[in-house]
Amino acid sequence: MTSKDTCCTLAPYFTIQKGKIDDFKTLCERFVELTETEPKCMFYGFSFGGQSAHCREGYIDADGILAHLENVGDALQEALQIADLERLEVHGPDSELAKLQAPLSELSPQYFRLEYGFRRH
Repeated sequence: MTSKDTCCTLAPYFTIQKGKIDDFKTLCERFVELTETEPKCMFYGFSFGGQSAHCREGYIDADGILAHLENVGDALQEALQIADLERLEVHGPDSELAKLQAPLSELSPQYFRLEYGFRRH
């Protein structure tokens, strides 16, 4: 069965300071624990390559992203003490992206508008 897709994804890319990868990975464990409690989170995980880390995360809608950012705000501030947010992508349909533009403005994300596709339940 297909439905109107309101799914939004965040794609933050971090560059971790030298000697801080273990500290960052400890924070990742905390991010995962916090995020597991969020009912609108569909998937969440971190991947690593050298000094870079990427968080792959998807939410039912924009409200899920906003709830997530509130939930992990303190952990994100800690992460930004040992890593730089090099790029932040936000993917979703126009109706949902519009809800995120003002709240995410400080993070300077790049927005990608969903134009074609579907989502299965």
